[in-house]
Amino acid sequence: MKSANQIGRSDMAAQVPPRDLIPSTLRHPAAARFWVAALFTGISTGIGAILLTKLLEVVQQHAWNGSPTDILQAAQHATIWRHIDVLLAAAVVTGIGQIVLKRLSSGNGIDTTAAIWFHGGRMPALRTLGSAVLSVVIVGLGVSLGREGAPKQAGAIFANVFSDREQLSDDQRRLLVACGAGAGMGAAYGVPLGGALFALEVMRGKLALRYVLPALFTALVATGVSWLVLPNAPTYIVPAFASSASVILWAIVVGPIAGVASVAYVRMIAWADRNRPQGWKRLVAPAIVMGPLGIAALWFPQILGNGKDVSQLVFTGQVATLLLLALLVLKPAATTLCMRSGAPGGMFTPSLTAGALLGGVLGQAWSYFWPGVPPGLFALLGAGAVIGATTQGPISAVVLLMELTGKDRFFILPLLLIVVIATLTARSIEPRSIYDARLTDEEVEKRQRLRDIPDTQDFLRE
Repeated sequence: MKSANQIGRSDMAAQVPPRDLIPSTLRHPAAARFWVAALFTGISTGIGAILLTKLLEVVQQHAWNGSPTDILQAAQHATIWRHIDVLLAAAVVTGIGQIVLKRLSSGNGIDTTAAIWFHGGRMPALRTLGSAVLSVVIVGLGVSLGREGAPKQAGAIFANVFSDREQLSDDQRRLLVACGAGAGMGAAYGVPLGGALFALEVMRGKLALRYVLPALFTALVATGVSWLVLPNAPTYIVPAFASSASVILWAIVVGPIAGVASVAYVRMIAWADRNRPQGWKRLVAPAIVMGPLGIAALWFPQILGNGKDVSQLVFTGQVATLLLLALLVLKPAATTLCMRSGAPGGMFTPSLTAGALLGGVLGQAWSYFWPGVPPGLFALLGAGAVIGATTQGPISAVVLLMELTGKDRFFILPLLLIVVIATLTARSIEPRSIYDARLTDEEVEKRQRLRDIPDTQDFLRE
């Protein structure tokens, strides 16, 4: 005899038409519509990533009168007035942009994570795309946030558009929106496998087999399209590091520290996001933050932008110990204050940079007692640990770091070890990831319950 729980599941499954389920084979009634939507989502996201990346480069080059891809070098040679003028311009653009975006939608903007879990994947198209463009412009001007938020948002909106066109169900739309967001990540950084895993592990929160193929397909199409224009090369150039007993022991010791630090970072970002300015304060708050940021950048230009340039230097051991200590405080503080001012932007690269700085500082301390390990390896492992702990996506964090550096076996063992320990520590303290910053405590609890409940197709398989 069936239990009451099994009968309830059977009743729930019977209420869902087969055409509304996630297609697991090409024989599924909705397979053609779903895969067509996935194809066009990938193509559109790849094109969007190209346009947004080029916009970022144009803004950065003209604002800082330097390299379109290296804001650190340009800022180091800029005058004091350019620092102040560019960051005040970022403040004005942020303030006016927020007012305009508010008027583009009658309701509040919907975060991608909230849309997937609580709104059937639906997001306001104009406001979300406008936020994506605004974030790229202000990051190019030097705001201390990530650039991946823009292509991630664009991918989610394209998924919405093609879900409407193909009349997909809410379950199908939720998956496709997550795939579009991951495809945006993959196309922006040239990391198709990491983007697909990010879509499933971080955005959708499930690694079910039937989700894997759509995520891989959308990410590879988007990344392939972006490679027609954007460089097919690692984001970070690092030497071939070798593991050792010293590195393994360091990973075991530092893993819990990185986990606790990640919890503190996530809570800082959540506080900043919950306290974004409202009303007329949207025009004032950015100037209060970004004016001093421009002045501070005269002495510490590394705090500008998403942090990619300083991470590259830390990975190759080119940052002095005292500067590492200063940036470990200043860079996360700059990111938090920029978000507090109302500026939109991504959190992936700033989190990676914070982890690299933490790993660099703790690695320098370790080397006093057990020398011989390249300092860049500690920074690389710290970056992986903080990415895994802040996103609570350990698998995607490991794969993303391997794709971003173009390396695999040289540091895989200590990387896996520190990511697992840091993520487990963070999860034990804080259920919220960096991408849940806009969710209330009640929504986080609800999402945890939803994540633990098997979906309709799991009911059908029993």
